[in-house]
Amino acid sequence: MALRLVADFDLGKDVLPWLRAQRAVSEASGAGSGGADVLENDYESLRVLNVERNGNIIYTYKDDKGNVVFGLYDCQTRQNELLYTFEKDLQVFSCSVNSERTLLAASLVQSTKEGKRNELQPGSKCLTLLVEIHPVNNVKVLKAVDSYIWVQFLYPHIESHPLPENHLLLISEEKYIEQFRIHVAQEDGNRVVIKNSGHLPRDRIAEDFVWAQWDMSEQRLYYIDLKKSRSILKCIQFYAHESYNLMFEVPLDISLSNSGFKLVNFGCDYQDRDKFSKHLTLCVFTNHTGSLCVCYSPKCASWEQITYSVFYIHKGHSKTFTTSLENVGSHVTKGITFLNLDYYVAVYLPGHFFHLLNVQHPDLICHNLFLTGNNEMIDMLPHCPLQSLSGSLVLDCCSGKLYRALLSQSSLLQLLQNTCLDCEKMAALHCALYCGQGAQLLEGQWRQRADLNTNRVLSDFLKIIQWISENVSACHSFDLIQEFIIASSYWSVYSETSNMDKLLPHSSVLTWNTEIPGITLVTEDIALPLMKVLSFKGYWEKLNSNLEYVKYAKPHFHYNNSVVRREWHNLISEEKTGKRRSAAYVRNILDNAVKVISNLEARNLGPRLTPLLQEEDSHQRLLMGLMVSELKDHFLRHLQGVEKKKIEQMVLDYISKLLYLICHIVETNWRKHNLHSWVLHFNSRGSAAEFAVFHIMTRILEATNSLFLPLPPGFHTLHTILGVQCLPLHNLLHCIDSGVLLLTETAVIRLMKDLDNTEKNEKLKFSIIVRLPPLIGQKICRLWDHPMSSNIISRNHVMRLLQNYKKQGCGCNVNIKDCLLMETAAKYRAAMYPGVLTLLCSWGCPYELRQANEM
Repeated sequence: MALRLVADFDLGKDVLPWLRAQRAVSEASGAGSGGADVLENDYESLRVLNVERNGNIIYTYKDDKGNVVFGLYDCQTRQNELLYTFEKDLQVFSCSVNSERTLLAASLVQSTKEGKRNELQPGSKCLTLLVEIHPVNNVKVLKAVDSYIWVQFLYPHIESHPLPENHLLLISEEKYIEQFRIHVAQEDGNRVVIKNSGHLPRDRIAEDFVWAQWDMSEQRLYYIDLKKSRSILKCIQFYAHESYNLMFEVPLDISLSNSGFKLVNFGCDYQDRDKFSKHLTLCVFTNHTGSLCVCYSPKCASWEQITYSVFYIHKGHSKTFTTSLENVGSHVTKGITFLNLDYYVAVYLPGHFFHLLNVQHPDLICHNLFLTGNNEMIDMLPHCPLQSLSGSLVLDCCSGKLYRALLSQSSLLQLLQNTCLDCEKMAALHCALYCGQGAQLLEGQWRQRADLNTNRVLSDFLKIIQWISENVSACHSFDLIQEFIIASSYWSVYSETSNMDKLLPHSSVLTWNTEIPGITLVTEDIALPLMKVLSFKGYWEKLNSNLEYVKYAKPHFHYNNSVVRREWHNLISEEKTGKRRSAAYVRNILDNAVKVISNLEARNLGPRLTPLLQEEDSHQRLLMGLMVSELKDHFLRHLQGVEKKKIEQMVLDYISKLLYLICHIVETNWRKHNLHSWVLHFNSRGSAAEFAVFHIMTRILEATNSLFLPLPPGFHTLHTILGVQCLPLHNLLHCIDSGVLLLTETAVIRLMKDLDNTEKNEKLKFSIIVRLPPLIGQKICRLWDHPMSSNIISRNHVMRLLQNYKKQGCGCNVNIKDCLLMETAAKYRAAMYPGVLTLLCSWGCPYELRQANEM
């Protein structure tokens, strides 16, 4: 399945055996009563009540006397602890415990059994109590009303020293939220008591709201109030120093006036949850990058299609998705479930569809994954409602299991291999790369780890490379290699700063106009939040940065190689004309390239099969060095407050990762086809395996050329050698003339030395030599011991002499003797002489020189 649920807690495994053991000890000592059947009936009421910020889980059950028992499971020590027992037959509605486990707050309602009355507080439906439990001492009534009350202690820090004051939120069905400030003191050693319990100070936090959500991890309260029939979302941030702030207000284009009262994540669902749900689903998700998403699904009005909306507040727009249901006969009895997966939001309707929405890059629909119908990837998910807690925690209230929701890279890879739709291939590829965080697990420092999960992710990533190699032409809407290289390189530095999604491209695709089958999408601009504070830290600083980008940075800040392309062409042209600019400038560029290669070598500790990174290749090093300079300047312009040294390291990591991916694709194919170093000798025609590697290298070249990305030094040499072995001469020359094959000095030297002087090879060598740049051609000709080579050398020498003669005017200062000697040697050694006389005449050579040549 696309979503992998890893159980962090299970009532049946983590609590029930311990309770049975405790009961058995009690029975043996004679303190308890009842047989095994009674024991099992007692634990039928066992259920989870709340999950606190530190991960501790509060649960409850009723013993054989009907008493309400509260227990706590410590997620760190994985031990259970009994907190408190109410010796009354009541139903627990809401519960929370403070971080020191000294105070317990609980809301209880009258028992559902007929004839029972609430003996603690006659005349009230809901009783909210505050209990001293370290040790068990006083019980204080906070509320005794006819409306439901939810309770939640604030946790300023996950690990904090005991505070003299505890803060408790009370959320009332009567649409107000209060904060109680509870002062505690230690007496008689470790005994903790409430000071001034007769009057607890309290503040009114919010009122007249219709919906509220608690974020336990970040200690934030989101709520919506209605102003003139407008839904206004507000957020309150609680701090450790006993204060709180209203952070923002933002209007939402949704109607909640007839939706009743709804709470999210204030404890776990209970038996009367349908009274408050009415199939309305609304939740807020955030992540560490400063994203803020509001997911909304109205009450289902049709069994044929489902509509839901996602407000990407940090992007300034919303998207409304309408999906057709294939199983129309199967009525939708439950609402949509939204799950927070950090970089993605999962939208799940049991038995109907499973969608993965890209939160960070929602602009193109192809970056979202839509699975519908009876897809085996969604049938394995639970059909009961799942409650999304902070982060990636998911609670199944029916079974009492707490999961950590993760995307399954293996399932995504399976989808990548089996789907026929380009949009699903694109989405599955991005999801799979996100799961593996790019190619970082391939680096040498990770190879030494013996972690099974790491090995599994590594194996899946290698499968992605293998699948791309085998299906490089499978996608018509985008280039698979381009997408893989850009996305993986993006992930290599994404975690360094929160603004990388604005500065680096995460995809090679800029537009997508193809429709997604079964999905209708409407995109609308929305109002940005009105921030209510002046200074920001942490998440709020990142959110504010995202909002500022939406306001003022309409042009894309994404880096591209246009400047590098122009400068690189200028340097190559200067090299050909011999007018290259200052040596210091070129040296600095080449030094940048050396740093990239060193960074790459340091991360790649494994043996290399292919002869990449083993030659100079000055052109690729120039391109590498220019890209370092330009990308560094790009980061310095837009990353304010980041050290220059850190920026330089990010640039080196990004470019070395890009080169490493190219090397790894080539080596994966090399290894797959069992090629060895002897392949690089010209002793036979190319095999099918060699042609396959040549083909994938050609596709890599096409992908990088259009993006103007550097290639590993040695790539062109290896590509040319394989081309010579695999292609007929006319195809080979066509590839050279069209720029598909780039002749390097190393490749041509190997060609001249390894091939003998048969007629066929002479034709090949001559065809190669005449296509070489002059500087390389002169050097290569001297390595080929053949009359044709001597002829070429002679012609070049005569041309230089005549060029000098023409530049000097009418005065005949040409060394005619040298010219005659060279021409005589050429005539003697070459069976075919193209005729230097024509060349001499074309230069306007004097009669004496032409006559001497004809002798």
